[in-house]
Amino acid sequence: MTSPTYNAPRRYFVDGGGRRVMIGLTPEETFEFERLDSEQAQVAPDAGEQRRLELYEKHEGAWRAWMAQSRTERREGFNLY
Repeated sequence: MTSPTYNAPRRYFVDGGGRRVMIGLTPEETFEFERLDSEQAQVAPDAGEQRRLELYEKHEGAWRAWMAQSRTERREGFNLY
């Protein structure tokens, strides 16, 4: 059986420095988001929640645009003739 993880689109890329970076974020923003996300799982919501949501929304918008572009490129590259 195939795990759903294998079919999930990548939300990270590896930058020129070898760092794992979330699509649409800088390496610093990725680190900040992951720190805030980790803290959020352990404590009650606080002021960091607003920043975490801002970073997530930035990432989500870039990821959706990347997915749409990727689908368009696949369709254009698919030719039965």
